Order: sequence, then structure tokens, then C-alpha cells
Amino acid sequence: MTESILDALSPADAERVIAAGRALTLPQGWSPIAESTPADKAYLITEGEVSVRKGGVEVATLGAGSVVGEAAIVNRTLRSATVVALTPLRVVHFTSERLAELVDEVPAFGAALRAAAAGRAAGG
Repeated sequence: MTESILDALSPADAERVIAAGRALTLPQGWSPIAESTPADKAYLITEGEVSVRKGGVEVATLGAGSVVGEAAIVNRTLRSATVVALTPLRVVHFTSERLAELVDEVPAFGAALRAAAAGRAAGG
């Protein structure tokens, strides 16, 4: 399983990040992010697992502690993949504006997001 992006943060910063978003529950089979759409939101997965698909082909599975949707926001591009819930999900939803504010307000979170986005852009 992937490391939690929150592991890179102090407990206070992690709490601040979670408090800045809106907790949601999404059903299995739901697709909160679709390939080639504008980057208007991102999600921090707190429980459950998603499939990341490019052109209908699964390229990764991600679980708790992963952020999805951030790469297109950080890189200012359209979505490069579709995300589908493999299980019911608990997530923290961030608008692109709120995510951008958090990157400035919590430098460690900004660095962790940029590292995750760079890893995905490189195919990791």
C-alpha cells in the first residue's frame, strides 16, 4: 500500500489539511475524477481503494493516505486519468482554490503534493 501523504506532515499540519476540506462518503463504482476534464477538485482518500485508469486501462490502485486529482491542479493541465472507487470511499474533498491555498499555508503539504504529482507525471 502507498504511504500516506500525511506522513510527510506534522500532526498539526495534517489536522489543518483535513480540516480545510469537506469529508464525504462515495459509493463503490463512483468515478469522482474523469480523464480529460478540468482540474476543479482533488480528494484525500481516508478509507477505501480506487483504480486509476488511463484510456480505460488500470495503471494504479491507491488507498488511504493517497491524494487523487492533485496532479492536474499542480501542473495546471486537464485530468490525465479517470479514478473509480473499487470500494466505498471516505474522502476529504478540496476545491482547486482551497488546495492552492493549502499549498501556500502548509509548505510541507505543498512539497508532498508536488512530489506526488511529479511521480505520477513520470509514470510512477
